[in-house]
Formats: sequence, structure tokens, C-alpha cells
Amino acid sequence: QVFTFNRVEIRVQPSAKVKNGAPLSIICHADISKNTDFQLKHNFTIFKDGKLVFMTVSDKEDARYEIPVAKSSDTGDYECTVKADGKLSFSNSVYVWVAGMTKPILTADKKEVLEGEVVKLRCELPEEAPPLEFFFRKIKTNSAPKEKRVPEQNQNFSEVEYYVEEGDNILQFDCFGKRQVRSGWESSQHSNKTLVTVKEPFIKPTLITRPSRNVTEGDQIEFECSTVVAQMRDIEIILQKNRTILNSVRDKKFLKYSAVATQEDSGEYLCKVEQGAVSKTTKLNVFVSELFPKPTLSASMTKLDESKDLILSCSINGFRRANFSIVRKSSSGDILLKNSRVLAMKVNVNDTGSYTCKAEVKGIVKESKPVRINVYAPVSKPTLSVVSGSPEVVLGKPLQLVCHSVMGTPPITFTFYKGDEVKKNVTNDTYAMFLDEDIGLNDNGGYKCDARNNHSSGVKTSNILNVTVIVPIRDASLGSVPYGEVEVGSDTAFLCSVKEGSWPIDFKFFKKTDHEVLLHEVREYSDRTIWHKKTMKRKDTGTYYCMASNRASVDVRSHPITISVILAAWQKGVIAAFVLTAIAGAVAVALWWFLCKKKK
Repeated sequence: QVFTFNRVEIRVQPSAKVKNGAPLSIICHADISKNTDFQLKHNFTIFKDGKLVFMTVSDKEDARYEIPVAKSSDTGDYECTVKADGKLSFSNSVYVWVAGMTKPILTADKKEVLEGEVVKLRCELPEEAPPLEFFFRKIKTNSAPKEKRVPEQNQNFSEVEYYVEEGDNILQFDCFGKRQVRSGWESSQHSNKTLVTVKEPFIKPTLITRPSRNVTEGDQIEFECSTVVAQMRDIEIILQKNRTILNSVRDKKFLKYSAVATQEDSGEYLCKVEQGAVSKTTKLNVFVSELFPKPTLSASMTKLDESKDLILSCSINGFRRANFSIVRKSSSGDILLKNSRVLAMKVNVNDTGSYTCKAEVKGIVKESKPVRINVYAPVSKPTLSVVSGSPEVVLGKPLQLVCHSVMGTPPITFTFYKGDEVKKNVTNDTYAMFLDEDIGLNDNGGYKCDARNNHSSGVKTSNILNVTVIVPIRDASLGSVPYGEVEVGSDTAFLCSVKEGSWPIDFKFFKKTDHEVLLHEVREYSDRTIWHKKTMKRKDTGTYYCMASNRASVDVRSHPITISVILAAWQKGVIAAFVLTAIAGAVAVALWWFLCKKKK
């Protein structure tokens, strides 16, 4: 018994695309060739999207998977396998599309709610399989529906909650579902519409004012806010103006608030009633007309010397019957100076500050704009000094000066002079700095400074400051007499000189060894110095140099010179005579020895 699979194929009846609710047949067909006519058992297995949906064993070459009522969840890729007597064959996959979805069912947990409560909705697609997407809609008259999207991965229903807002009277809700297919998204019909009736927990509040919305400063004004409540539970009434809460009550149906009207009370008032999540408001505009204008404070002078007389007077344009007071502003509060329209005083420096006047009519108090009064003490004679302390500067280096006045009311203006030329003006409290970066060789004096403020005494001038310009050392050189070779026991003069440099100059002489050896140092009010070294010895042979410095604090080193200490002429003669004598003696001894040997 020999057989072979020619092919296995999957067929769909009536077609690969059917409508939702129609019957659907998935047929697995095996085309087999046999050498004789014998019966063969076939194991048929049908898969949808890789998952087993049907199995059967038959001696026929066809197997049918019947779906009497197709649903959109039956959409997918179908394939089958056939196994017979140890042999296995596979079909190609076929995509089946069940077009359309079943109509969803929508239910609400309540048919009647209060504003601020929540309605819970449930939308179900009973004949569909997840994953699905549900869309809920809240429908109000004369407004666009509010939609919520909820994806569901593991169930064929979804639940949402809708907040019932102020103004929701009669609400309708519906829902529909979507599923993703190969060609895109497929949508169901819209569900039945569910009707929900909304009731108000309280009515919109009423806000009134007495005597009217238009009042005059000083009048008593009263606000009353009220509402009608279904349930007197956790209800609150709040009165506001420009985000500021003026008054509030709890678990009451009305609120009262009164005050003496001022111009600042003009504006929009808001009465708000809150209960849970529900809030309703009413607005009212109030206009307060002016009873009298703000007062004006005038001063006889705003800038004056200490010990001078100052007169402050307060007035209201076209209005005289008021209670006046003059005050001085302070960080710790207003300081009352006098309950009067006019204040006369002899001032000192401590009276500098801001002053205002207040006017009171019928309990309404208004304040003028502040007037700044500045009282000045004269500046003292300034002192001019060098910041570094010493009245000298190195040529080419900057010079920093400070001008300081011990006394005087700031601001003080300082003026710096170099000779008769103005170099800088600085305004500060008690001192000022000046940096002169252009120091020349002839700048040996002539600095001064002025100080002045707003006092009538005028300018004070410092003493003239003379500054010494220090010229740094330049080009040190070293020479000697004799030069190069020196006889033992003789004297040597070393001359160290500089081309340029301010006196005094410190000269130092060194000899180079394994370490620097200081031989001699001296301070000279000259550009050169001579050091006499007595009785030179052979050990004095070596390299010498000198170093020069002054108050510029820069050490300048000369080029080195080499000194060789040699023997004197008479010393050389003595040594020569001694050597010749020794040689003659040696010759005589040798000759004697030779003659004695010959006689023997």
C-alpha cells in the first residue's frame, strides 16, 4: 500500500469574505495518489491565526469546519494539516474576513442623578472576542458629544464613569466598538441610547447690595447672597472680590457682609455656592464714587542743609473740611509727626526720608504721594593716599589712589587731578578709587582730589600728594682690575655698575661654586660700586658675578667673569733655582759613581 500527498489546500464557502451573522464553512482538502484502492485514515487539523480551532479523523479526503453564525472575531488566517500513516502535509493559509460587528448593548447604573454625581456606563459586545476598543459618548442638546475611548485587551465589555456637570439637564449616552483587521479598523453600529435625567442640588445663587450698586465713599454698603437647597448638607457660600475671600458660611442658605465703602471697593463681586463637586456662581458690579480726592503734600525745599528750616503743608483741591496729619514713612511703620495741615521743623541729617500726609472725612482716610526730603551735612576735607601705603610707584606699573572723606552726607562726588588736569569723577558714599596706568619718569608729584555733595558749603580739596617714581635696575655689569689673571698675594678691585636705576642701589658680589657664595654686599647712592679684595690666593680662582636691586624689587644679575690666580715672578725664580740645584746635584752624584766604578 503506497500513497503520497500531491497537495493539501484549504477552501472557504461561500467565499473568503462574508457578512456578520452569515454561515461559514472552512474545508481542508487532501489530494492523495495511491498504488491500489485501499482505505486510509486522515487526521485533519485546522488552525486560525496559529491556534487550533478544529480536529477530526476521517477516511475521506475532505474535512469541514462549520461556523453557523459568523462573527467578526472569526476573521483571521486559516490553514490546515493532514497526517496519514506517519506522513504529514500542510496547506497554504487563507485570510477570511467576516465583515461587520454585532450591535453593542449599553446600560447605565442610574436613570436619575444630581449635578456633581457620577453615572457609570457599561458597553458590551457579547458575540465579539478581544482585543477591542470601546467608544462612549455623552450627548447634550445643542453641543458636540463628549467621547471617551477605552481599549480592552482581555474582555468584550468596558465600563466608564461620567461626571455630571452644572447645566446638564437631560443627558443621552451611547457607545460603539472597533476592532483592527488587516485592511484597517472595523466599527460596529451605535448602541441603544440611554436617557439620564439630571436634578439640581441647589439653584444658582442670588446676589444683591443695599442701598444700591452705586454708592459714595463713606456710605455703609451691605451684600446678601442666597440660594435654595435640596439637601442642607456640606453646602458653603463664599463672597469674593478679585480672588480675595471677604466672607463665607457653611450649612446655611444665605450670607451677609457689610463695610464702609471706599473707592477701592469698586469692582466685580462674586457669590459662589459649593456642595461637593458642584459649584455655581453669580457676579455683580459695584461702583463707589469719590467723596474727596487724595491730599497733596508740598515741601518748602526737598534738598537742604542741616539746621535749616523745613515747612510741610497738606491740602485737598477744592476741599478744606478734613482731619489732617503729617507722618514720616519708616520700615517699622508710619511715625506720626503732627495732627495738622502744616508742620514746621529745623532739620538735621536724621530727618532724611519720605513724608506723606493723611486726610480723614466720614471715616474715609486717604494718603498723599510721598515726598522725599534729603538733609545734607557738609563734607570734610578729603585725604588722598596710595592704596599700597608707600607714596612711590615703580616706573611702568599702575598707581592706585584712594580719596576719602570722613564726614559728609552721601552721595559724594570725588574728582581726581594729576597736576592741573582732571583725570576722573566718581560718585560714591565716603570714598573713591583712582587707577593711574600712565606713569612716566617725570611723574613725581601733583596728585590731589576734591570732594563735594549737595551741601551749600561747596568743594573741599585734599593736600597735594607727591609720589616718587622708582626706576627699575637695568643692565648690571661686572669688571675687575687686574682682569683675567691675578698674581698670588696681590689685591683685586671688582667694579659692579648699572646703566639705569633709582638710588639707593643694593650691590651683591658672588662666587660660583657648587652653591652660590655671597662675598660682599653694600648699599650705594650711586650707579656703581668698587669692592677691593685683599691678598688673592690660589683658591680664589673661579667665576664671579654681581647682582643689583633697588625698591623696584627686581634683582638684575651681571654676566660672569673668570679670575685665575697665578704665582708671582720672584716665586717662579725661586722654584727654578731650586730645580736647577737639584738637577746639578744629581749629575755630580752620577759622575762620582761612574768614576769610582771605573777605577775598580
